[in-house]
Amino acid sequence: MLQPGGSVRFDPSSGQGDAPTSEAHSVLKVVDGKIREFLKKKVYFCAMLRAFKYRLYPTEPQQILLAQHFGCVRWVYNWGLSKRKEVFEQRGESLSCNALIIELPILKKSEETAWLGEVYSQTLQSSLRNLDSAYKRFFKAKSHGKHGGFPRFKSKHDRQSCQFPQGVSVSWEANTLEFPKIGAVNAVLHRAFEGKIKTVTISKTPTNKYFASVLVETTEEIPAKVPREESSTIGIDVGLKDFATLSTGEKIANPKHLKKSLKRLKYLQYKHSKKAKGGKNREKARKRLAKRYEKVTNQRNDFLHKVSNRIVRENQTVCVENLNIAGMMKNHTLAQAIGDVSWSKFLTMVEYKCAWSGKNFVKIGRFEPSSKQCPCGKRNDGLTLSDRTWRCECGLEHDRDILAACNIKAFGLKNLITNVGQELPERTLGESATSRGDVEPRNPRL
Repeated sequence: MLQPGGSVRFDPSSGQGDAPTSEAHSVLKVVDGKIREFLKKKVYFCAMLRAFKYRLYPTEPQQILLAQHFGCVRWVYNWGLSKRKEVFEQRGESLSCNALIIELPILKKSEETAWLGEVYSQTLQSSLRNLDSAYKRFFKAKSHGKHGGFPRFKSKHDRQSCQFPQGVSVSWEANTLEFPKIGAVNAVLHRAFEGKIKTVTISKTPTNKYFASVLVETTEEIPAKVPREESSTIGIDVGLKDFATLSTGEKIANPKHLKKSLKRLKYLQYKHSKKAKGGKNREKARKRLAKRYEKVTNQRNDFLHKVSNRIVRENQTVCVENLNIAGMMKNHTLAQAIGDVSWSKFLTMVEYKCAWSGKNFVKIGRFEPSSKQCPCGKRNDGLTLSDRTWRCECGLEHDRDILAACNIKAFGLKNLITNVGQELPERTLGESATSRGDVEPRNPRL
């Protein structure tokens, strides 16, 4: 007999109970089919954090409230940093985050800092938690032999932001985000999301634009990694003359957004420096300069997203070289060009988009002879940076960029075959082995 909920009370081993009816057989058959269909798709569900950024349009009273939040959050951060440094210098001890949070009510009752009670209390606590995270990142980097930056005091001239860990709601019908003590703020909700809101960070750009970054915990259907095949694998060699060279022979031109705007930026910087400090004309010149820098940033991000989307969409496995970009930036002759091309941001985009799409992302060693090794196996150790083409002893003539992309693809496929069956460490989407500390960065070979 079929019980409520679709269960059948029947024990096959003893033969006791009610035998399954035709209705029960049909239910079990449907359930079995659903399970087989799920396993055939090779998908799994993962609690993933995703951020959605929206433009805000606060009213003038709301802008005043946001300015109060920015100032109080900045003051509490600097106060906490000063307190921790003072205690360490005097007693050699470290103050915990909770010890600082406990002192916030005392500060609100004091006449000198009573204005802290005018803002949302959770934003102040989040500021101290961010300070604690900065300390942990510094000591973690130091323990791995890296040179992480020690927490610094915040300035009102830097980027302004505050974080709301709870109490924020979204109205899709009214296109508003409602914050505690601020109210409903008009927003451009161009993308919808489903999930639990973890935190919302409001930031203000130098061009006086407001944005809200909504961190959402979503349970999404993440496809499993696709099979690794040579025909659907691509190798990418990044460069300065060409932004990227693909193993297919295609070269993506370097747009050089900063270089094209450098003349205009220099002029605007000169005009800004000639204005009297504290005057309205200096503020106008600052906004013009900030808008130009913002345009360069937007152009670069748009280009990187389009290229990374296309590469991930058209290929199943992407192989790249693990470059020490921080070490390359120490070369002051090429630092500006390397910063303009944004290799690190591009590779990060490709990595997390591959993770979202179930594609394979492979990094090869930075000291692999990608541009020096011919397919015949011979190496040209005398190759210099100025040699863009070279001829092997076997008679083949190579374009060093295309050869590097093809070798990166070959080395990546070789690494995949070597690592088959090995258990990889658990990692979150978009997290690299270097960021976890599993792989130590090596010094650049310049």
